[in-house]
Amino acid sequence: MTASHPQSEVPVAWRTVRGDSGPLSIAERAALGTTARLAIWPPDRLNDAQAAVDAVLEALDHQASRFRRDSELSQIHRAEGGTFLVSPGLAEALDAALRAARWTDGLVDPTVGHALAALGYDRNFADLPPTVDTALGAHGPAPGWSVMQLSGRLLDLPKGVSLDLGATAKGLGSDRCARAAFAATGSTGGVLVSLGGDIAVAGRAPIDGWPVVVIENPHQPDRSPGQIVRIREGAVATSSVACRRWRRGGRDLHHIVDPRTGMPAEGPWRTATVAARTCVAANAASTAVIAGGAAGERWLHQVGLPARLVAHDGTTRLLGSWPEGEQGMLEISPDAETGVDVQPAWSGS
Repeated sequence: MTASHPQSEVPVAWRTVRGDSGPLSIAERAALGTTARLAIWPPDRLNDAQAAVDAVLEALDHQASRFRRDSELSQIHRAEGGTFLVSPGLAEALDAALRAARWTDGLVDPTVGHALAALGYDRNFADLPPTVDTALGAHGPAPGWSVMQLSGRLLDLPKGVSLDLGATAKGLGSDRCARAAFAATGSTGGVLVSLGGDIAVAGRAPIDGWPVVVIENPHQPDRSPGQIVRIREGAVATSSVACRRWRRGGRDLHHIVDPRTGMPAEGPWRTATVAARTCVAANAASTAVIAGGAAGERWLHQVGLPARLVAHDGTTRLLGSWPEGEQGMLEISPDAETGVDVQPAWSGS
């Protein structure tokens, strides 16, 4: 089967962010169920960078959305198993998900689609009722990433397996957007792209680095300002159980599933923020810490990435080279080992 490609849609409008932005241009728009933010210097190529980001976001949504009926992934799910020739963009997203699963020893797993649907997360989160009285659907461990096979653009997916790429696709999208926006500026200056707090940069950073605000509780950002750190290169991603929450069958639920149980993770961490060379790696690592609990923290120690973990009681733990003070520079050790630090190669639909 070859998935078809839907026609392009009109992009969502960007909004210029007001305030003292100095030599930077900053804009944001709704995207992928969250907010995309773009910062660029010098500021005169903002429109070109926005157009490049629009194209990347539209393509990624058509490739990997679990909720769009016309997406490639939805077409594959409707076929209920088989062998599929996928687009280069979806092949890259699937490859990133499999690399992340292998790297995290299965703490991040793309085969949790049915588990999320059984919990009630079966549509865009904005359309999800905050409270549903019906009982939870049947659940159990995810089938496991090893049941799917990807060879180039050929995907073999068993019947009954539903994919969710949420633990890697947004990070991959940030990496793609940063590279595309930087290229659109003529590869001068630098850009920062944030998709819901998953941040990637390209080009040269401002002289003091890019400031990154780490929110301790994304659900109440005004009450938990967190910490400001700075990066010159690489990426930062945050995963949290404090947002994307709902109630079903008398239980409070969230969107980060432990693949070992098929249920929302119950580990000690409310929020995990991780820095890595690419955003797809940082996103996978932060999700693994939340999903894996104690096992996730042990795994993160082993790979050596800097991280800031916030427990449910608000206490904070810093790992690796994460700076202790405000405005500290995040440095990623060249010895930090990741299995997904592959710069996005996809450049078309």
